[in-house]
Amino acid sequence: MIGHDVSESAELRKRYRPAHLEGIEGLEAAGRIHFAGPMLDAEGQPLGSIILFEARDLEDARGIAARDPYVCEGVFERHEVREVRQVLPRT
Repeated sequence: MIGHDVSESAELRKRYRPAHLEGIEGLEAAGRIHFAGPMLDAEGQPLGSIILFEARDLEDARGIAARDPYVCEGVFERHEVREVRQVLPRT
């Protein structure tokens, strides 16, 4: 998932970060997270997030994204969920 923040998102991020991290940590505990972190602007401030996780299928992935507090509470102006194929590192 790639999420793009609304402008002036710092307060919203702060408010919903604990719930957002709880969901991400749940996926991590299940071994489903490959990468998660904020995208940064030139000053090092968050302007969105990238979360690479495993899902059963695209519908499952969209459901996971839709339940993320950054999505449902309006931290992200928009988000997208895409299927990817891992090439490297080789598994």
